[in-house]
Amino acid sequence: MSKIVLIRHGSTEANEKWLYCGQTDVPLSENGRRALAEKREAGGYPDVTGFRVYTSGMKRTEETLALLFGETEHEAVPELKEISFGDYEMQDYYALEKQPGFLDWLNNSAEQAPPHGESGNEMAERVLGAFRRLADCGGDLLLVVHGGTIVNIMTALFPEEEKGRYDWQPTGGEGYELCYENGRALSYRIIPER
Repeated sequence: MSKIVLIRHGSTEANEKWLYCGQTDVPLSENGRRALAEKREAGGYPDVTGFRVYTSGMKRTEETLALLFGETEHEAVPELKEISFGDYEMQDYYALEKQPGFLDWLNNSAEQAPPHGESGNEMAERVLGAFRRLADCGGDLLLVVHGGTIVNIMTALFPEEEKGRYDWQPTGGEGYELCYENGRALSYRIIPER
């Protein structure tokens, strides 16, 4: 049996301003760095010695890994990035609500892609393909990734829980530790442990 740890990156200014920020490569905010430092000091993260470690390669995941676990040998897997919001990147709801097609996309984002972006289903296929490729290699994994990435993984692994996006999405620096065996997630717990 292996362990798979999924941790969401810390907060960015785009998160704090409620902007659609998927694949725009933004760093952590000062608030995000401070919150991660506090969480690290409080403890509750698993010891990931011997784990294979991956990020999406984006600044916010790289910085989160370093802040929580120090200098850690790892690889970037771009397929684990957040959804591409295309032309909606770095804009908020109020800037977009009167644009033609925006509300249609918002109501059917699983099937419909924003202009020059990807649909929720396209993102899920990309993320789950990368996740399965990494998990099927066996051994323990640590993935420092994005909220949408984690939502797609947890929804696919635990469909019987019938949780929605906001039920699965952790806050910055938090996530899940899974017990994983033979291509199946057997259980999970929320981390950091309180």
